[in-house]
Amino acid sequence: MSEILNRVAATLEARKISTADSSYVASLYAKGLDSILKKVAEEAAETIMAAKDGDKQHIVYEVADLWFHTMILLAQQGLGPQDILNELARREGVSGHTEKAARKEN
Repeated sequence: MSEILNRVAATLEARKISTADSSYVASLYAKGLDSILKKVAEEAAETIMAAKDGDKQHIVYEVADLWFHTMILLAQQGLGPQDILNELARREGVSGHTEKAARKEN
């Protein structure tokens, strides 16, 4: 399942050394964190609207956009899909209430 995430992550890393006019991702990196965050927020809002409309294909399309832009954010911050998968694995089998309470203690 994570093979596609790894391939996308590798492409996002490669775009870090591309020129801003050569790729969309490179242009986002060049614009900086605020522009990346704006795109994540925009895609999150579009995902919410698609869900409210109830069109499953539209939801899939918007979540794909959200994941993609979130992966750009991760790459910009020196993180990748494996960091998220590791965190999800750490949480697996832990009650959501317990996990949330543990975050408050730190």
